[in-house]
Order: sequence, then C-alpha cells, then structure tokens
Amino acid sequence: MKIATFNVNNVNRRLPNLLAWMKRAKPDIVCLQELKAADEDFPEDALGRAGYRAVWHGQKTWNGVAILGRKAAPVLIRKGLPGDRTDTQSRYIEAAVRGVIVGCLYAPNGNPQPGPKFTYKLDWMRRLRTHAKSLLKSRAPVVLAGDYNVVPTDFDIYSLRSWKNDALVQPEPRAAFRKLLAQGWTDGLRMLHPDAPMYTFWDYMRHRWERDAGLRLDHLLLSPDLSARLRRGGVDREERGRKSPSDHAPAWIELKK
Repeated sequence: MKIATFNVNNVNRRLPNLLAWMKRAKPDIVCLQELKAADEDFPEDALGRAGYRAVWHGQKTWNGVAILGRKAAPVLIRKGLPGDRTDTQSRYIEAAVRGVIVGCLYAPNGNPQPGPKFTYKLDWMRRLRTHAKSLLKSRAPVVLAGDYNVVPTDFDIYSLRSWKNDALVQPEPRAAFRKLLAQGWTDGLRMLHPDAPMYTFWDYMRHRWERDAGLRLDHLLLSPDLSARLRRGGVDREERGRKSPSDHAPAWIELKK
C-alpha cells in the first residue's frame, strides 16, 4: 500500500499536475494540503474520474486539507483538531481508508515570529500532540501525514543562513516535533533514508529549485505497527520541476500488506 502526502498549493490551479502525478505514481492514499478552495469548489468530479474518492475540509483562499483513496472511499472521522472550539482554520482531517486511520495535516507556518501567529503554531502543535497520543492509545494503525511546517534538524535544510529567523527552524517547533516522535511515532522518510536530506520544499524565490536549496517540511509519521510494515519511501522531486508546479513535491511511503 502506497501512502503519499502532497502540499498542492491550490488544488484547482494545480489540478493538471496533480492528476498527471497520480496517474504516474498510483498512490493508494493521498493526503493533500493547502487546497485554497472552499468546500463547494473542491474538484471531486475530476478526481472521481481519475479513480479517487475523497473527503475534504476546505477554506476559501487559504489552508484546506483532503484525503483521497484510490478505488476506496475514505470514511470521515473528524474535521479539525480537538481542544479549541474557536479555531476555524481548516488544517486537519482524519479518515479510515483501506484499514488505516489517516490524519492529514497542514500545520501553521508561524511567521512572523515572535507574535500571535507563532503562538498559534505552538498551541496547534500541542493540540496535535495530545490528539496523536490518543490515537496511539487506540492501538489502531495510524499515519499522520502532511506539511508540518517544521524543519526537524539542520540536516533537513540546505542552509540556515537565510532562514535563521524563520518560524520553521526555531527551537520551540523543533522541540514540539521531537516530543511527538517521542510518543512512539516513526518518521518514515528519515528511517528509510538516514543519510539523505530528502527535501520536499523549494521556495519559488532566488532560484532555490535550480540550486537544490530545499527544506524537508512534509513528513509521514507512522504508529508502531505500521512502522514494522515500512518497505520503501521517497520524494517525487521531479514534480517540483514541472510547468506551474507547487513549491512542494510529493513524499510517499510503501507498506507491506
């Protein structure tokens, strides 16, 4: 079973890219972030014609997450993280697909920091950690996949020089990510590729794609039973180099049956 995560940076604008990639890669489950589309504007019909059923949590202009299943309908469990009823941002969706609980997330960026956006980022990650702990306690097979907006270590970024004041690399979000892993989650890509940067994001500015000036922001965290089934994984870097691309590339893992 192949599970992928892809920050598409506007699902309707990138729909041709998304459909072409899915036709080539044939993922069984896809987590999408940054839909930038209201619920009624989500391209359900086009994805259905491509063989994918979907659940989604949209938001006009910003944010938005979705879970797709190839020849399998995701069964919606929840929209939004518990713990803050005032949070209206569409950043989390959870569904059961092909015998796996899938949490698809788009964590806050947090810039500028310090400030209210950074505070919101840290609180959101705290709520994610609380919910993740309850998922582990359920003993269900779970993957938490998406754009975490955290560069876990200096090895996950080409250079800190231009990013040292950015929320993505600050000690607090990095510590929050480590605390999440300490619960018992496995960082799938890093487990499979301990010696490769595995960048998933290249900013549009300053020719960063052409210079391979990348960051690893997109992660697939696996519960213990799924990590035991981990077989392969990678980043489809070539998608970042196509016409009108997202600034992210799809990251994926494969599990043994």
